Amino acid sequence: MADVHPEHAQLQADRIYLGWQYILLHPDPGPPPKRPSPVQEPGPDQASSDRAATEALRRERLQEDMLNRPVRVIRAIAVTVSVLILVAAFTGYLGWSFALLGLVAAGGVAGICSYALLQGDRAVRFRVLEQQARDDRQRQERDKELFRAQEEHAQRYREWQESKDRHERQLSWYAVAVPDEIDRIDVAGGTLPGWSALITLLGATRLYSGGHLTVLDLSEGAIAKDLIELARKGGDDPLVWVLPVDLPKLDLGATLKPEAFADVLAHVVSVSEEHRTTRDLSFDNAILERVLEVLGENATISQVTAALRALAQVGDPRDDLRFGLITATQLERIGTLFGRGVSDRVVIERAWALESQLRKLETLGTQAVRLPPARLRVVSMDRQAGVFGNRVLGTYVATALTHILRQSPASDRPWYHTIIVAGADKLRGDVLDRLMDACETSRTGLVLTYRSLTPTVKERLGRGHAAVAFMRLGNAEDARVASEHVGTEHRLELAQLTETISETLPGLDGGYTSTISQVDDAREDRADGVADLAEDITESTEWGRTADKISETERVLQRSREFLVEPHQLQQLPTTSVIVTDATAQGRRVRLADANPAILTFPKTTLGELDEVREAVLSLEGGEDDGEPPPNLGPPPPRLDWRKGRQ
Repeated sequence: MADVHPEHAQLQADRIYLGWQYILLHPDPGPPPKRPSPVQEPGPDQASSDRAATEALRRERLQEDMLNRPVRVIRAIAVTVSVLILVAAFTGYLGWSFALLGLVAAGGVAGICSYALLQGDRAVRFRVLEQQARDDRQRQERDKELFRAQEEHAQRYREWQESKDRHERQLSWYAVAVPDEIDRIDVAGGTLPGWSALITLLGATRLYSGGHLTVLDLSEGAIAKDLIELARKGGDDPLVWVLPVDLPKLDLGATLKPEAFADVLAHVVSVSEEHRTTRDLSFDNAILERVLEVLGENATISQVTAALRALAQVGDPRDDLRFGLITATQLERIGTLFGRGVSDRVVIERAWALESQLRKLETLGTQAVRLPPARLRVVSMDRQAGVFGNRVLGTYVATALTHILRQSPASDRPWYHTIIVAGADKLRGDVLDRLMDACETSRTGLVLTYRSLTPTVKERLGRGHAAVAFMRLGNAEDARVASEHVGTEHRLELAQLTETISETLPGLDGGYTSTISQVDDAREDRADGVADLAEDITESTEWGRTADKISETERVLQRSREFLVEPHQLQQLPTTSVIVTDATAQGRRVRLADANPAILTFPKTTLGELDEVREAVLSLEGGEDDGEPPPNLGPPPPRLDWRKGRQ
């Protein structure tokens, strides 16, 4: 059978890779068949056989002698009588006529006895010869049986050798991917290192397929750090914003219309008020829309907060007039936006609340610069900043992205642009819903990772045409919900190598380094770089360096264990394990994958999925008997251009 190697499968832009599945299509045939032992061999065994034949002949003769002893006695008596008769005849005691008669009688008896003894001796020799012939026939039969057994052993050994070769040559890691028809991928559970592995793998394959990627990291764990290094190794210059430090150079949302900008700001304010209703959001949105009407288009956050302070009658408006944040005309119009009366106090309170929240965004876009194009953009939250402030910033970025997507035409290539939101459970449910809808209508790929299954997450997990991936779930209730979602009847195979590597994984050290302050807007784009994904993973990621320390024997380790999808098993999943479930025309699939990107560098890994490779193997095995050459699975993939990619 022709080999099926990983180079026969190419990275495909219409698939979203989530890891590798460990499966052995050809089981280990075990030890080789034992060679049959011969019964007779030349040498000492033959001498033993001769001695046994001589001993058998001696026993036969001894037995015959014992049976013929009376005959010999009678013959001896007859001979003795004959001698006595002759002596008597010669001495005259007996007449010759009587002597002759006696000699005839005694001689006859002796002859009969001699004949009987001779026949007995012949019978002994015949029996011995017959036994020897029988032994010879048995030896020949044994030789024939031995020859047939050796031929059968040779055939079984050839079959065992073929099975052993197939077992040793076979692939063991198959790609786990979902088609780009999927609108969204929900990742539930997991640790920061596990998220880092999954996002590095998913992001790298999207970039190497020629796509664009935006990562909104709300985890405060720098989970896209390896992906950034991988992009740089591939010849790209990722843009990394670390908020709130880079907030002045973040121009996201600067081109939004006043209505959309008001909606974004209203959702930002709602972060601190989880139980606010749509009616409350509409009220805030109405206030902000009227303020933006006064300020005009392209109003900055600092101008909005100045107008809100004037509306809420907080501080001295002359300070804002002096700094140029608001004009006297605008200040006068703001004073007459709402009527005086009972509702005045409500407006003042909401304006005050809006100002207190939005002032965290006052520096937004104040130092915006022209940035070069980049296919990887990362917006992260500084772990040194406050938790609430990071939620405000994350909500602003997510909501602004939503409006930008809603204004964009639908792409003719699904998942060409992919958005990853790490720690999406920190966003409000309505913010997530709007982002999901915008990505679906614009055909933008969306990956949401949730640290825990909150009620908000449970309502949206797998909703619509989405694939769901479960990683380690430390909480018992979350593990129970996940096991019910997947189905406890599924039996999955976990590679020992996955557990071995997970135990040796280092933690995530440090944080992101902003690239925005290092950008020169007059700089020309770098020359296109050509990169190899497997080599780049080995050289530029912590996953590749960790796997590089593992011996070649451990890399092809072919031991595994099976487990049922039960809550306690989901709580003990290795760091990089991910259970992927998605709907197909044949039904829902459930697969266990290892998201470790370094597995791509292993010798027995393929970018082909299990079903495809199994079909290829079956077609190859079925084509051997017809004399036709095996089908060609395609040439090795070309080295991939990081910037342009290959479709």
